[in-house]
Amino acid sequence: MRHNPADLVFTGGPVLTLDAARSRATTVAVTGDRITAVGHDEVHDLIGPKTEVVVLAGRLLVPGFQDAHIHPVSAGLELAQCDLTAVRTAAETTAAVRTYADAHPDREWITGGGWSMEAFAGGSPTKDLLDAVVPDRPVYLPNRDHHGAWANTRALRLAGIDRTTPDPADGRIERDAHGEPTGLLQEGAMDLVARLTPPSTPADRLAALLRAQRLLHSYGITAWQDAIVGTFGAMEDPADAYVAAARDGSLTARVTGALWWDRERGAEQIPELVARRSELSHGRFRAGSVKLMVDGVAETGTAALLDPYLDSCGCATANRGTSFIDPADLRRYVTELDALGFQAHFHALGDRAVRDALDAVEAARSANGHRDTRPHLAHLQIVHPDDIARFRELGATANIQPLWAAHEPQMDELTIPFLGDERAGWQYPFGALLRSGATLAAGSDWPVSSPDPMHGIHTAVNRVEPYGDGPVFLPEQRIGLTDAFAAYTAGSAYVHHLDDTGSIRPGALADLAVLDRDPYAARPEEIAATRVARTYVGGRKVYDAGL
Repeated sequence: MRHNPADLVFTGGPVLTLDAARSRATTVAVTGDRITAVGHDEVHDLIGPKTEVVVLAGRLLVPGFQDAHIHPVSAGLELAQCDLTAVRTAAETTAAVRTYADAHPDREWITGGGWSMEAFAGGSPTKDLLDAVVPDRPVYLPNRDHHGAWANTRALRLAGIDRTTPDPADGRIERDAHGEPTGLLQEGAMDLVARLTPPSTPADRLAALLRAQRLLHSYGITAWQDAIVGTFGAMEDPADAYVAAARDGSLTARVTGALWWDRERGAEQIPELVARRSELSHGRFRAGSVKLMVDGVAETGTAALLDPYLDSCGCATANRGTSFIDPADLRRYVTELDALGFQAHFHALGDRAVRDALDAVEAARSANGHRDTRPHLAHLQIVHPDDIARFRELGATANIQPLWAAHEPQMDELTIPFLGDERAGWQYPFGALLRSGATLAAGSDWPVSSPDPMHGIHTAVNRVEPYGDGPVFLPEQRIGLTDAFAAYTAGSAYVHHLDDTGSIRPGALADLAVLDRDPYAARPEEIAATRVARTYVGGRKVYDAGL
């Protein structure tokens, strides 16, 4: 053991190393921004007169969490607007809109979002509900999954949307029995109104990033992948905020940017992506991934399925969902992106979308060989059993959002009845993927759902919502606590090409989180109660709730 004093020592463990051997430790030393020793009492030799000693007192030290699919800037913007993420009923939602509008009489538009589909019958609120609380100003509010938006009559009129307006190729204007727009816009139809909303300023976006970063650090998150760097509907390009924060040092997290693939264009945009990768990469921000949205979401019937959705009577319909990118084109695009060293980051929910994405990875592997581009498929709501083993075979990471794998109204009322029993049993197959040898990474898709990794870990282990007591959702797909921690740390670090993070080992960067307890010492149903006490990035404390 070397005797040069460390700058920082954590002791009185336990320590979840998540190294290759899954070894246990009780003491960790940090010098500069790196971990210099991991062990037990022998590490105390590195404590000098100037060493800061953190006594864990039985609290668990873990690698810093990493979110592999998240939208912090848009989330940060929404937090400063009409934030509906905390309300659950239709009455609460409209009351919150009224309260916000009354408190901001100077706002030309009422914007924000995050409402729950299950708060409304059939998941479909109407313009009349908004007209009753804000009749004189346009209102535009994306729902929690941001694949649909709710608008009032004023907003629809400003956008020129009426019964004669055709649906865009990549979306749908919901209509009543008389053909009149109801106020609900799905997928690409959202942009008909979104493009009219007041844009944020660069200062707004930077403030939103820093607001989000503070919250994410409080959850122990030290790195993430922003799943849309570009302009998509009402989501504005966060690139300038990341570059500004990376240059002035206020970006304390390590961030990968997934450049948005414009699904209205083709391969001609690839040179632009190459240029953006070079222009945007500064300091702790790297733009080496490309986000390809393959399909939509199941609850609106836009997730791409191999077989048709069912209707309310259980009969097959003509709807198999939406493929936003032609499968043959997808294979060609991904092959070219892979050859240029880009990582492919797929949005793939339905079983057809998952298969199309895996086919694209397979085409790239066949053409280019097995390059270290680390493609990953996010969401994976419905995976055909025949495709489970392909993740390991192709080296494609399964990027899971665990909070969605539970019984709740959106699942039980808006999804399962329209899939049927067999396909409903293919949802979020975390256990099957893990048993097949696939690499799991994890993320939240915030602001779609909470960015708290401990809530995601709770759901992955229990297949029940945090603090919920309902039936277990597909219990055979539960994973162990260590596997869930690994998905939020080592697995996501792999996706992010941050190979010197994600585990606690000598030489690794000191990106660490101190939990307020040891969840291994408690019952599984208590995991969600775990909070983060401190967060460190490169040995520097970026969050402290007090020990």
